[in-house]
Amino acid sequence: MPRVVIIEDEPDLALALRDNLEFEGYVVVHAASGAAGLRLVDEQATDLVLLDLMLPDIDGFDVCRRLRAAGHTMPILILSARGQEIDKVRGLELGADDYVTKPFSLRELLARVRAALRRATQLATTPRGRFAVGGREVDLVRQVVRTGKREVPLGYYESEILRVLHEHMGQAVPRAELLERIWGVGGGPADRTVDNHIVSLRRKLEPDPAKPRHILTAHAVGYKLVV
Repeated sequence: MPRVVIIEDEPDLALALRDNLEFEGYVVVHAASGAAGLRLVDEQATDLVLLDLMLPDIDGFDVCRRLRAAGHTMPILILSARGQEIDKVRGLELGADDYVTKPFSLRELLARVRAALRRATQLATTPRGRFAVGGREVDLVRQVVRTGKREVPLGYYESEILRVLHEHMGQAVPRAELLERIWGVGGGPADRTVDNHIVSLRRKLEPDPAKPRHILTAHAVGYKLVV
């Protein structure tokens, strides 16, 4: 069964998460600090990480960065009471796959865990591509962007957005289509899911994210990729 590492310092929440995940059949281990969580992931194969941001020793953002820098590619779901867009984008930039704002529904979180594990399995078994965007190489096999010897991690959703935009090179892809194809959900005028990931992608791919050359906004429609 999939092994889930919970890195969370709130005992009651950690216990509730553990009980519900174990009821669903997952193997669950818990760490109450960032350092302990890093050790757990390094010591045994891990299929998914649930990561709190407000940890007593190492900031959760730094834990995420260290996991990706060490080459770990499992899905990372951030759990945080910090719901501002800047925090969500920062987490995505560091390689997190999803960002869940506290308080949350356990049913919704379990659905996101199942979806993240399913997508990780698909990513491991489905051929993906490599292509250049400006002077950077996008590697959807390893989920990284390379500039020379420097590598920046891509989250699963970022990789999928790039894959879909690359399939429609130079053509505008509606936000609703991205939501449907990648997340399997519809969206309304207030849905910022795609936009948050686009902000993160631009920071990883564009020479000047404020003046994008490659991931362009098609006003009132969506986005398009120009390499």
